[in-house]
Amino acid sequence: MGWAEQAEAAIERYRGGETRELDQRQLTQLGNAAWAAGLSLLMAGRHDEAADWLHTAAGRYRESWPDAPPDSWGRPIAGMKALLLAGDDASDAARWALDAGARDAESPIGRYAGALALLVLGEDVGARVLGSTLCDREDFPQAVADAIVTVAAADRAGYARAIGEVLESFETRADFLEDVRVADTVLVLQLLAAKRDAAVELPRSELLPS
Repeated sequence: MGWAEQAEAAIERYRGGETRELDQRQLTQLGNAAWAAGLSLLMAGRHDEAADWLHTAAGRYRESWPDAPPDSWGRPIAGMKALLLAGDDASDAARWALDAGARDAESPIGRYAGALALLVLGEDVGARVLGSTLCDREDFPQAVADAIVTVAAADRAGYARAIGEVLESFETRADFLEDVRVADTVLVLQLLAAKRDAAVELPRSELLPS
């Protein structure tokens, strides 16, 4: 199935889901379907349509938050990522994560949400400090932690090594949200690195836009 076909399938799932009762679980599923549509359209080079669906995904994730189970940090993370990839201002989503307590979260995924939020808001010292607490943990990807810290430090050499390892981890994994094989974390980190003049040229990959 090509990217355009994957986008159409995701849009169909979204439209079907809209007809159901929209509890927090269904809102998240709608967010996931919109995310899949947006990423697929991005890979297909249809950037304006991709931005619309990514913006929709961010909105659905935010709607799902009030009734979400504790520590559902994937939702603000996905909201920030979606807005960044859409080319939108992700500051409100970043403040959502921080207001929810991501900076002081016990879980590594919560701290990741906090570090990502601080990067979005340009609070690089705080992002570097928080990101460093994710390093050398067995329950969090080391390459992502290193990328967060090196982006915050505008360390292009360190970032180049870290982001290469993040991309490699995506290329060797089997599971992707909604089965959309895109290295979304790589794309997001590249955007954040570019704002600090630290982005690097990546190798060609079927998981990245051509």
